[in-house]
Amino acid sequence: MATTAQLFEEPFDADEYIERLAWRTPGGGSKGGAEAFDPKRLLEEFENHIEELKQLDEKLQRRVEKLEHQCHREAKEFAHKVQDLQRSNQVAFQHFQELDEHISYVATKVCHLGDQLEGVNTPRQRAVEAQRLMTYFNEFLDGELRSDVFHNPEKIKEAADIIQKLHLIAQELPFDRFADVKAKIASKYHDLERQLIQEFTAAQRRGEIGRMREVAAVLLHFKGYAHCVDVYIKQCQEGAYLRNDVFEDTGTLCQRVNKQVGEVFSSPEAVMAKLIQNIFENKLQAHVKEKLDGTRHSDAEQYLKNLYDLYSRTTALAAKLTEFNLGSDKHTFLSKLIKNIFSCYLESYIDMEKDYLRNRSAMILQRYYDSKNHQKRPIGGGSIQELKERIRQRTNLPLGPSIDTHGETFLSQEVVVNLLQETRHAFERCNRLSDPSDLPKNAFSIFLLLVEHLCVDHIDYALEIGLSAIPSADAKNANLYFLDVVQQANTIFHLFDKQFNDHLMPLISSSPKLTECLHKKKETIEQMEVKLDTGIDRTLNCMVGQMKHILATEQKKTDFRPEDENNVMIQYTTACTKVCAYVSRQVDRVRKSMDGKNVDTVLMELGVRFHRLIHEHLQQYGYSSMGGMLAICDVAEYRRCAKDFRVPLVLQLFDTLHALCNLLVVAPDNLKQVCSGEQLTNLDRNLLHAFVQLRVDYRPSRLGRHFS
Repeated sequence: MATTAQLFEEPFDADEYIERLAWRTPGGGSKGGAEAFDPKRLLEEFENHIEELKQLDEKLQRRVEKLEHQCHREAKEFAHKVQDLQRSNQVAFQHFQELDEHISYVATKVCHLGDQLEGVNTPRQRAVEAQRLMTYFNEFLDGELRSDVFHNPEKIKEAADIIQKLHLIAQELPFDRFADVKAKIASKYHDLERQLIQEFTAAQRRGEIGRMREVAAVLLHFKGYAHCVDVYIKQCQEGAYLRNDVFEDTGTLCQRVNKQVGEVFSSPEAVMAKLIQNIFENKLQAHVKEKLDGTRHSDAEQYLKNLYDLYSRTTALAAKLTEFNLGSDKHTFLSKLIKNIFSCYLESYIDMEKDYLRNRSAMILQRYYDSKNHQKRPIGGGSIQELKERIRQRTNLPLGPSIDTHGETFLSQEVVVNLLQETRHAFERCNRLSDPSDLPKNAFSIFLLLVEHLCVDHIDYALEIGLSAIPSADAKNANLYFLDVVQQANTIFHLFDKQFNDHLMPLISSSPKLTECLHKKKETIEQMEVKLDTGIDRTLNCMVGQMKHILATEQKKTDFRPEDENNVMIQYTTACTKVCAYVSRQVDRVRKSMDGKNVDTVLMELGVRFHRLIHEHLQQYGYSSMGGMLAICDVAEYRRCAKDFRVPLVLQLFDTLHALCNLLVVAPDNLKQVCSGEQLTNLDRNLLHAFVQLRVDYRPSRLGRHFS
């Protein structure tokens, strides 16, 4: 059975168990083993093993039954023990209740007895206290203070308690009969009060917190308690302001005093509030007045910087002081202290801010124009000359020569950065120094100054000058520097917009001024965009005029009707080469001058005008067979140049023009087929016919019938 027990070790697997049993039986292995396979012997072994397993099962079953019987017996014994314990617990609980009732009864008796004793003792104590006070009162009445309590300095606390009570009693006595004694009591009262304050002052200088606490507790019932607090506050500040930074010194002082007042005074929050009020109304107010009054009328920039710095540091100090216990409404308390210091300065702040920003911006602009030796021209004055200039800007009429600015854009990023920086500082000061109800209005007034100086006096003026400097469309070798103006204006627009979003929007986002600001910004930008569009349009006209001049100068009639058809060595004409080179340069300038969708819009307009010019130019000549091939080569070069535009419409137009040029060289019999091609089938028949008529071999009777 020991072997059998080993076979039942975990984890148990029936198949493996049978295999192991067969393997352990002689002759029970595979046929290829060392011994021959003997099925009878294996069967016999299985039958014997089954009998052994049955015997083992019976033995285990008997053992299980024995253990179950033993478990039931022990459970019953445990249940009897639990019942006995419950009965014992009930008896103990009953005894506890009886003891609790007895204790309550005794306590009631004791309390009743205490009340009776107190009822007897309280009147007795009052009588004793009254007798004692009458004794002391008699001494004042006789005019001779015999008691040791009034002469012993160590008993000053007891004497103060007595004189304080006598002083209250004396207030109720009639003046005519007790005038003398009332005066003596009052004199002693004030004398003791003075001695206590002196003792408190001396203890404070020695740093004796315990003595200070005792004296302050005695003085609490005297009228001079407030004077004691004043003395404490005055002495606290002695030697506290040795550095130049009054704000740091104040924070350090309050941090140190806050720990001490809680140990000395019974109402530390009132003492701390009085200390802070004293500091604000004396130290801080004097410091602010000294810093601001000296520069208020002499240096506006320094005055505004000082005001911003002082107000910021004062509010930061107040925020730090809120961690102390100053009463229930400490935020309102501190706000009133700050307002009392700065109210006279904040009332006129925004007017000074606007005056300074206006003068500073004008100075920055004037300094820039002076550096260029430029005298600003009045714009929009209404004179005849200005009227002519405006008409010339919007048309191509020759109303006089344009202004020569020698390529100067009169736009400066340095000027713009300076203006924006001054305005940013103004917005920061406005946010800090303006009353919350006035903040949107004040911020909007600063924004209007920015629009006036940056957008009107600088950008708009530069656009006006730039428009005046654009030459007429038929000018030769014109300097088209207006694209430089566009580029710089575009950069400035981005800076202007960034400041609008970063510094102005947070100040007005939740007020009705938001709509007004957005409208003003949109109106300003739209006005400048109109001038930019006008200038770009006239610049494109100048570009086309320059191309037209190149074509008129370089293109010869013999280019497309060569005298020797067989000895043409060029791939495309000189006019085409120069025009393409010129166009490529202008495309690069447009890409550098603009960004975003504006690039595609302007290039598409330039490409359409470029195509129209070439289309009209080609219709001015007659074409031989070889001349038509040269025209196709020119148009192919124009089309290659048009790819630089990266505008599908422009490329499509030149593809169509290239297809039209095929009509100049195709055999007459194939004209109808070519006209029906994919690129020409949707074109106007008159346009196709016009190109066919450019052929030198055109005969209505001959080619016309093929075309129709």
